[in-house]
Amino acid sequence: MKPSLSTLLCGLTAALTVFGAHAADAAKAAPKGDAARGQAVASTVCVACHGPDGNSPLAANPKLAGQHPEYLFKQMKDFKAAEGKEPGRVSAIMNGMIAAVDEGQMLDLATFFAAQKQSNEAAKNRDSIEFGQKLYRAGVQAKGLPACAACHGPAGAGMPAQYPRISGQFAEYTEAQLKGFRDGTRANDPNKMMRMVAIKMTDAEIKAVSDYIAGLR
Repeated sequence: MKPSLSTLLCGLTAALTVFGAHAADAAKAAPKGDAARGQAVASTVCVACHGPDGNSPLAANPKLAGQHPEYLFKQMKDFKAAEGKEPGRVSAIMNGMIAAVDEGQMLDLATFFAAQKQSNEAAKNRDSIEFGQKLYRAGVQAKGLPACAACHGPAGAGMPAQYPRISGQFAEYTEAQLKGFRDGTRANDPNKMMRMVAIKMTDAEIKAVSDYIAGLR
């Protein structure tokens, strides 16, 4: 039996409410950092992978410029292992890089990168733009796949303290993250929200929507 539209919307609304409350609480607990101090750390620790202003030179590394500071702060905290426990987000590179960075520096870095202007990307596959747009704006009701726009907004700008900005991100990076959520190698999404979405997506859908997101403004 296919889920009704009302059932899908109710489930999505409930998930968004829980996730939003979690993100808002995390944001309230994180005071604003110092951008100048953050730039000093970024220019030595982060520059090789993410560029001097958070616009990464390689598509395998995410653009951090213009991202919401609350999201950046959370990801850095998740990368860092605490008291011998495995970090919430596993990365052979980032787990090592963040090990010596304290929470004050994380706040400074988040504040610095959030204040930078993100460079533009563009959708590259003309054949899949329409398909990607449909997935982003409407999802696939038949299999309970919600629209990306429901959380990340019509232009991919996200919502501070709740949902990250995804517009203009490298398609390759977005694709890798969606596949990571799908196979469980990335599991730091509150209440498994992104994992519940990605598990319903095929490789073709992931590739198409990732390419479309890259060209969003």
